[in-house]
Amino acid sequence: MRAAARNVAQGSYVKILIVRVSSLGDVLHNMPMVADLRRQFPAAIIDWVVEEAYVSLVRLNAGVDEVIPIALRRWRKGLFRAATSRTVRDEMAAFYRHLRVKEYDLIFDTQGLLKTGLVMGMARLAAHGRRVGLANATEGSGYEAISRVFHTQSIQVASLCHAVERARVVAAAALDYSLNSPADFNLSAPLPTPTALSWLPETSYAVFFHATARAAKQWPVQDWIGLGKRCGERGLPVLLAWGDQKERLVAEELAAGIPNARVLPKLSMQDAMILAQRASLVVGVDTGLTHIAAAFCRPTVEIYCDSPRWKTEGNWSPNIINCGDVGQSPSLTEVDAAVAKLVG
Repeated sequence: MRAAARNVAQGSYVKILIVRVSSLGDVLHNMPMVADLRRQFPAAIIDWVVEEAYVSLVRLNAGVDEVIPIALRRWRKGLFRAATSRTVRDEMAAFYRHLRVKEYDLIFDTQGLLKTGLVMGMARLAAHGRRVGLANATEGSGYEAISRVFHTQSIQVASLCHAVERARVVAAAALDYSLNSPADFNLSAPLPTPTALSWLPETSYAVFFHATARAAKQWPVQDWIGLGKRCGERGLPVLLAWGDQKERLVAEELAAGIPNARVLPKLSMQDAMILAQRASLVVGVDTGLTHIAAAFCRPTVEIYCDSPRWKTEGNWSPNIINCGDVGQSPSLTEVDAAVAKLVG
C-alpha cells in the first residue's frame, strides 16, 4: 500500500471525502481522523457527508472544508407519502448532483453500512483513487458486510477498537502512516455568539446530561440529586438538559430536589454545543452530548452503567474522568470524588 499512498500524494493537493452520516456520538468520534489526514496532506480538500441534524457539529471541525448534508432519515419517512414524495425526490436528486461536483482521490466510509456504501459509490472517484472502508465489525457496533462491495480497499480493525481509533486506524492503514499522537477533535471553528440565549448563565455552572434512551444506561435519580446538592455547595448551579417530554419530566424531578437547579428549554444542536463548551463542569451518562463536552476537553465526568467503557471513554485529556462500566453503575461517592478532582 505504500506505492498507492505515494500515488495519491503526487499531486499538489488531494481531495478526500469522508462518509460518516450518523449518529451524534459516532460522528463526533470520527473527527480525529480529520486531524490525522491534515498532518499527512496539509493542503488537502477534505469534505464530509453527514446527516442534516449534525451539520453544525461537523462545521466546528476547522479541518473540514465542506460539509455535505444528507437527509436519509427524513427522506425515508417522506418518500412514500403523496404530500412529500415529490419534494423528497427533488432533494435526493439535488444531493446526488452536489456529491458529483468534485472528483475525489480518496473516499472513506467509516460507518460500514449499506446506506453509507451507496453514498460512497455515488461519489465521483479519480482514475487513480480509492474507496476505503471497514473489512469487519467491531464488538457491539453496527456493520453490514455488503458495504464492502463498494470498496477498493477494505481495512481490518481489532474487534475491541475504541470508537475514536476505528476511523483513525482505517485512514492510517490506507495511507501507510503511524498513529503516534493523541486524538485531536479540532473543534476550533467559532460557535456563533449566543446573543439570544437568555438561559445561559454569565457565571460558572455545571451541566447534567442525565438523559439516555436506554433505561439500563441511566444513573439513579437520587444519585443525581445528591450530586446536584454537592455541586451547589461548590458554588456551581446545575443546568438540566432534555430531549423529549419523558426526559423533561425527569429533569423537573431532579430540579425539584436540587437547590438552584434549572430545567433548560429544548435546545438545538448548536445551543447544546454552546452549553457544553462553556460549562465549568459536565456530568453525563454515555450519550452524545456528554462526549461533545469531552471533545471540547471541558471538565467532564462520564458515567457508564450498562455500556462498555472501553468503547467510548474519553482518554485524550486529563480533564475527563470515566466512572463505571457494564453492569457496574458507579456510586454517588465515586462520581463526587471525580468531580472534586476536576473542580475542587
